[in-house]
Amino acid sequence: MYLLKFVWDPSKGIHLFGDFTLHYYSMMWIIAFILGFYITKRIYKNEGQSSQALDSLFIYSVLGIMLGARLGHVIFYQPELFKEDFFSIFLPFSFKGGMHFTGFRGLASHGAAIGMIISMYLYNEKVLKKSLVWILDRVVIPVALGAVAIRIGNFINSEIIGKATESDFGVVFKQLGEEFPRHPAQLYEAFCYVFVFLILLFVYWKTNKSKQEGFLFGLFLVLLWAVRFCVEFVKEPQGDEYISFLNLNTGQWLSIPFILIGLYFMFVHKPKQN
Repeated sequence: MYLLKFVWDPSKGIHLFGDFTLHYYSMMWIIAFILGFYITKRIYKNEGQSSQALDSLFIYSVLGIMLGARLGHVIFYQPELFKEDFFSIFLPFSFKGGMHFTGFRGLASHGAAIGMIISMYLYNEKVLKKSLVWILDRVVIPVALGAVAIRIGNFINSEIIGKATESDFGVVFKQLGEEFPRHPAQLYEAFCYVFVFLILLFVYWKTNKSKQEGFLFGLFLVLLWAVRFCVEFVKEPQGDEYISFLNLNTGQWLSIPFILIGLYFMFVHKPKQN
């Protein structure tokens, strides 16, 4: 049974100089954006879009997702930062008790989704001038793969941890000062997101559903947040401020609207006719 118990105690990054450390979590975000860029490049080539449009998309995506993810975390899970350490919300530094480098910590997937939608709206208005849903149908494919990289980064950081398994099965997060095993919830999510990515990729390249405006976007919302909803049952609640109602936590209540919106785009949404 001891083979089922795994002790996890990695370094969190590569020390470069002074107080500066290149965190593996930050590296996973970089990997996510690079992979996303090359996947979208292939999709844009298939759609006959220009390289200039792709470059602009990358900039809008990075800014929208990062700002949305950070603000989403602070609003939903750590609102005290608005009063206690405001500038740490937007900068990779903490100014409470003296300035020190922390890297970007606390990024919420719900906020990232909202930030992505807003940034894609602005991108469409300023650059592409097609339709917001057309863009979302395509960017959700690399976003799903990016979600895999982010959850692996969370696992490296020993954050967004699972509940205690109360058995010999699980991962002991040594950096938390613990000796008992927990569910590796981050890896559960990462594993499921691989299949979300593969399903979206298959539907785009191999089926006619890719031509139904809104279907891919809706499918992404349903699959991704259904995974998130289910994994939350074995996760510890995030932050000091969280909802606990009808045995559902903040992450689950925030997932439900995204699932419903996804179902709407899959089965109800009708594109506007020019």
